Amino acid sequence: MSARPATPRDAAAKALLSDPALTEALADPMGFERLSDADVHAMRARRRQRIGMAGTLALVFAVGGASWWGLRPGPAPIRTEHFATARGEHATVELADGSTLTLDGATRVDVTLAPDKRTVALTAGEAYFDVAHDPSRPFTVEAGGSSARVLGTAFDLDLTRGRVDLAVYRGAVRFGRASDDPSSQVVRAGWRSRFSEGAASSPRRFDVMREGWRQGWLDTDGMRLGDVVEALNRQGGPVVLPPPASLADVSIAGRFRLDDPAMLLDAIGDAYGFRVEREAQGLRLEPRS
Repeated sequence: MSARPATPRDAAAKALLSDPALTEALADPMGFERLSDADVHAMRARRRQRIGMAGTLALVFAVGGASWWGLRPGPAPIRTEHFATARGEHATVELADGSTLTLDGATRVDVTLAPDKRTVALTAGEAYFDVAHDPSRPFTVEAGGSSARVLGTAFDLDLTRGRVDLAVYRGAVRFGRASDDPSSQVVRAGWRSRFSEGAASSPRRFDVMREGWRQGWLDTDGMRLGDVVEALNRQGGPVVLPPPASLADVSIAGRFRLDDPAMLLDAIGDAYGFRVEREAQGLRLEPRS
């Protein structure tokens, strides 16, 4: 039996049945006793309103979500800076975390500030550190194979050939090959330690009120003459040539002014058996015959 050809009436009925609003109404026939044209138009209007609101909410969420992701604070950037001084130059640097570094002459440091830690590499010279307290970001200074880790303190670190000297003026520092090294030393205010041959010495007392290199004084406390020469060469004035091997390991103890290296070495030489020769290249130390 052949199908009856579609009539305009059938097309109209099909259009009505495909209308979403009408389909919604027919799905709940108990809600209407008799469906009129006005009812269909009203349902169409309500449906368009709901779809528009849903689209608007989706757009607000999408835009708001994009804005939230865009404004959400990310990790703080890692900042690395290099600071250096020339012979005879002192400099004080304030870091972004509020810590300050005072650099002696001929001193070099690299500072890295990360969200979870603060690291300084002292590659030459001597520096005084006044560290801002921040328990969530430990502060570590690495020098000559040693590691000094603090949370909030003030201390001095002196790197010379073959050793690193630490003097703590406030707070405490863990000092050794690494902060977690079981042989490391906890050095507190008023105490100092020396790192050499891969280990830190037992702390020994010193007077924190006594002026140091920042005020123009050198406190040698058993320092090798070769290291005294290195400390003097950070200051201005004539260069002191490296002493001969027979003098380099002589232990010097005393407290001296740094403003006149030649006069200082003359005075030390009288006590320790060497003389100072003045040459075009600088000051040369020679054993007394």
